[in-house]
Amino acid sequence: MAFEGLADRLQSTLQRIRGKGKVTEADVKEMMREVRLALLEADVNFRVVKDFIKKVTERAVGQEVLKSLTPGQQVVKVVHDELTTLLGGEQSKLAVGTKPPTVIMMVGLQGAGKTTTTGKLANHLRKKLNRQPLLVAADIYRPAAIQQLETLGKQLSLPVFSMGDQVSPVEIATKALEKAKAEHYDYVIIDTAGRLHIDEVLMEELQQVKEIANPHEILLVVDSMTGQDAVNVAESFNEKLGVTGVVLTKLDGDTRGGAALSIKAVTNLPIKFAGMGEKMDALEPFHPDRMSSRILGMGDVLTLIEKAQTTVDEEKAKELQKKMRDMSFTFDDFLEQMGQVRNLGPLDQLLGMMPGAGKMKGLKNVSIDEKQISHVEAIIKSMTKLEREQPEIISASRKRRIANGSGRTVQEVNRLIKQFEDMKKMMKQMSGMMKGKKKGGFKFPFM
Repeated sequence: MAFEGLADRLQSTLQRIRGKGKVTEADVKEMMREVRLALLEADVNFRVVKDFIKKVTERAVGQEVLKSLTPGQQVVKVVHDELTTLLGGEQSKLAVGTKPPTVIMMVGLQGAGKTTTTGKLANHLRKKLNRQPLLVAADIYRPAAIQQLETLGKQLSLPVFSMGDQVSPVEIATKALEKAKAEHYDYVIIDTAGRLHIDEVLMEELQQVKEIANPHEILLVVDSMTGQDAVNVAESFNEKLGVTGVVLTKLDGDTRGGAALSIKAVTNLPIKFAGMGEKMDALEPFHPDRMSSRILGMGDVLTLIEKAQTTVDEEKAKELQKKMRDMSFTFDDFLEQMGQVRNLGPLDQLLGMMPGAGKMKGLKNVSIDEKQISHVEAIIKSMTKLEREQPEIISASRKRRIANGSGRTVQEVNRLIKQFEDMKKMMKQMSGMMKGKKKGGFKFPFM
């Protein structure tokens, strides 16, 4: 998960001061030492850390905070506000042309995920904004770059304009724009060439494409795993091309987060999108305030709701709610529900969006094994329709057949049936808003 080490350090540091009824200047300075170390370990630019600590300290030791009724919480709010400012303050949306097509030029070094991000962005524009994008394959140098974009186009059912690798990118861009205007596309997204490192030849060619395409946006795709190098790359591209925004890829990986926390402060370029996974819908608009809340363990309910609204079928959700109330929830319903949850994204990311999930008993160090979900699915799919509807009829011989059919053990089948029955009882309690707490803990079958 992105920022994991930084998030853990900051959350534990802030937790010590959060509940204090009285906060002294010494408390704030001690906390700031911990925050400084956490940021430096996350590979945040030294100058950025120094400036951040100075701003937080000045606000946190002010009379307004120290003399407030909840000084500890006020200090946490100051850190949240300054972290949000560091990440860009407000969401920076894509520019839109006065008349279509809006032209977006994708630039970046090889290996940053530029071509994949081009496909993800086109998918986002179509699904979330109901726009018609045209993808343009203008990377004629990297082996299979054109083929990769065409494959993504087929996968997403999106049109791709290409002229092979023997035509100049300038001519490709020119012809693509003519086609987009003639066929009334809303967006043109140009996947340009990258290099392993920045050189004059690359920049000169990109400048020529920029002159012809006159893009409304020049989005720089950078790999957040590269840390401070990402900031250096952003500075170089911006100096030559006038970049309008940054897309951070692999922000779901084991990254320390230094690039995200440094890039806006150093280059003044807004982060417009973040790649949060390998799937083609795993591109999120970047909200500085929401990311700040995630880092500080305050959750990100708005993003969770947005994901659910686009993924979960409302009618099916109502039907499921009714089944929970009258205890008619079956293994088929459970299977369908698991599919909808998986579509929301990696489960550890979803937990990270729940406010206080890190502090909830049993969720702090929970590990979610995606393979276990597949095992559960295999077991359920090995049951007959009647067995899924009436688990109580599953005898010992049926359990052996289900285990053999799914490639799992009888013990796993027993465990799943037991957990399913426990879950039905828990759902009955939750849906009825019953008072009192159930003794003992419940674990989902895939945790």
